Amino acid sequence: MTDDSLRSVSIERTRTGHFTATNVRGGTISFGTGSGPGDGTGFTPVELLLAAIGGCTAADVDVATARHAEPTEFTVTVTGDKISDGLGNRMTDLTVTFTVAFPDGGPGDRARAILPRAVRTSHERLCTVSRTVEIGTPVTTTVADA
Repeated sequence: MTDDSLRSVSIERTRTGHFTATNVRGGTISFGTGSGPGDGTGFTPVELLLAAIGGCTAADVDVATARHAEPTEFTVTVTGDKISDGLGNRMTDLTVTFTVAFPDGGPGDRARAILPRAVRTSHERLCTVSRTVEIGTPVTTTVADA
């Protein structure tokens, strides 16, 4: 692997059950376990996974279709079941649903025509997040000296 292929984020605990992820460009996103008092509407790690799958494929599809016509509606919904079985805690039955509309006319017709292919190409080849989940990539954990 090269330095160009390496991606990373750091996660810092801000208080019990609450964390902030920071990317190398300085962007941050806060999240937590969602199980304590006052956790409110914050994202859980599982919801971030769903958002990453949906966001990755949404970006692919948007690039392919928006060059033809600006969508009048563009929503991606990602669902799945969180289960615990002999393999441990995990998500099953992940589903990504696109609800996309384009204006009437030639450009909208072209965007509508390529939408199914754009979704399929993202799923089968382009979306790094869903490809990683679907293919299955080992995760290595270590403990570093503090």
